[in-house]
Amino acid sequence: QVQLEESGGGLVQAGDSLRLSCAASGRTFSSTAMGWFRQAPVNERECVAAITWTNGRTGYADSVGGRFTISRDNAKKTVYLQMNRLKPEDTAVYSCAAGRWSEFVPVRQFIGDRWGQGTQVTVSS
Repeated sequence: QVQLEESGGGLVQAGDSLRLSCAASGRTFSSTAMGWFRQAPVNERECVAAITWTNGRTGYADSVGGRFTISRDNAKKTVYLQMNRLKPEDTAVYSCAAGRWSEFVPVRQFIGDRWGQGTQVTVSS
């Protein structure tokens, strides 16, 4: 099984930046991609970014494109989400997921098999 642990959340002001980390351990080879999801109290869970393990291809939701960047360090089995120009509407619990995704489909089609517990990101106006 894959274990995932997120870190890096916090309270920031609008326009600030934040970087989330997701450390994976265990049978990571069983997944083809990693994704970052977020869920606000009144919204459905949304995949905002995904990256493939093998070739590092990335994809983003329209809501974060140009502001968020997903990256990976295969040696450390760690995936990052750099979030710039944060907005109050970015406030949510952010979780990473190990699963299946191809760069040829939208990130909303990411299939998560294992999930981290999540980290809170709060953006004040």
